[in-house]
Amino acid sequence: MSVEKLEQYITSADLVNLDALLTQNPSLAKSRTSHQVSPLMLSCYCKKPEVTGILLKHLDEISLFEASAAGKFDVVAHLVYSHPEAINFYAEDGFTSLGLACYFGQYEIARYLVLKGADVNMPSNNGFKVYPLHSAAAGNFTPIARMLIENNALINVKQQAGATALHSAAQNGNIDLLILLLEHGADVTVRMEGGKLAADLAREKGFTEIAEALG
Repeated sequence: MSVEKLEQYITSADLVNLDALLTQNPSLAKSRTSHQVSPLMLSCYCKKPEVTGILLKHLDEISLFEASAAGKFDVVAHLVYSHPEAINFYAEDGFTSLGLACYFGQYEIARYLVLKGADVNMPSNNGFKVYPLHSAAAGNFTPIARMLIENNALINVKQQAGATALHSAAQNGNIDLLILLLEHGADVTVRMEGGKLAADLAREKGFTEIAEALG
C-alpha cells in the first residue's frame, strides 16, 4: 500500500505528502515501483523535476542511470571515474546512461559521457531499438542531437517500427533539427513500417510547410 501511495504522490506531484511519506518510511525511496523502475526514475519519466528533488533528498546514493536522467553531473563524473567499464551498461529498462541523458535533455552529462567513451550508436536492448539520436530527437533537444552527430552518430538508423530521427523531428515540427539532420544526410524517402514518410507525419500534425519541404 505504501508503494502505491508513493507512486500516486510521484505522478500527481504531491510534494508535501511525498516528503512526509519518505520521512516516515525512508526505505520507500529505494523501492521498486509497479513500472519496474525506481521511484527516482519514475519521477524523471513523469517529467516532474520538483518530485525528483524531493526523492534525491531522501537517497544517500543513486545509480549512474538515475544520475544521468536526473541531471546530477557530479555523481555521473564520480561513478564514471570509479567504474569506467559501466559507461555502456544497460539499465533495467534497457537504456544506456547516454540514452537516458539524451532523452531527458541533460546536455552536459550527455557530452561528458561521450567524451568518456559512451557509444553514440548503441541502441536500447529492450526491443525498441532506440538510439541516443532518437532520444534527443524525441525530446526536441537539438543541441544534444548536434553533439551526437559531431561525434559520428548514424543519421538514418531506425528504431522499432522503422522510425528515424527525421520522423521525430518532422512530427515535432522542429525546423532546426530537421535542417541539421538533412545537412548530414538524412534520407527523406525512408518509410516507417506502416509506410509513412517523415513528410506524412509533419502533415498529420499540421506542419504543412515542413511536409512540402520534405515531400
